[in-house]
Amino acid sequence: MIVNLSEKHSLICNWVSELRNISVHNDRMRFRRNLERIGEVAAYEISKLLPWKEVEIQTPLGTHKSMVLEEQPIVATILRAGLAMHHGVLSYLDKADNAFVSAFRRHNAAGGFDIILDYVSSPSIENRILIISDPMLATGTSLAKTIVALKKLGNPSQIYIVAAIASRQGIAYLQKVAGEDVHLWCADIDDVLNENGYIVPGLGDAGDLAFGEKLQS
Repeated sequence: MIVNLSEKHSLICNWVSELRNISVHNDRMRFRRNLERIGEVAAYEISKLLPWKEVEIQTPLGTHKSMVLEEQPIVATILRAGLAMHHGVLSYLDKADNAFVSAFRRHNAAGGFDIILDYVSSPSIENRILIISDPMLATGTSLAKTIVALKKLGNPSQIYIVAAIASRQGIAYLQKVAGEDVHLWCADIDDVLNENGYIVPGLGDAGDLAFGEKLQS
């Protein structure tokens, strides 16, 4: 399942336009907040598909049969770019467990890059609903490696991916490697992935725009 949240015009379109706009890129707080908002909307939409149960609660004047989540998901992200979006997902699924994965591009002399994954902090994933947020689904390699790493901690019952911008090539690669049972929720989809593995028109480096430039590995 692939859901493009921009297909039906909503405030998502405003937030994505600001994420892309170079005249807004000097405002890191707004950039982070827009990623956070997308995470919040995606969490709300995903919540409609999660299992629910009926419980009886006590009010000051009686009892009420209420619907609550049957289980809490695990909310995961890829450091560092995913932190703002992760915070948005977590602000709505506020009782969720958390997982963090460090994955980054290590550039080589030939002009290409390898994806290095060197840190995983997570509870058991076994039979749990897993929601992974990562702003940019470009080549799909880092997300695929993240899923493989987390699956070493158990086999999830469902996997939801939340992204701001996805490339069609990245989506195809993720489906090929991770399987059709991975559900993608993104704020927009772009058609082009350039020779350097960046989404075009995209929005640039989400981690740098959210948190400042870094030294290249």
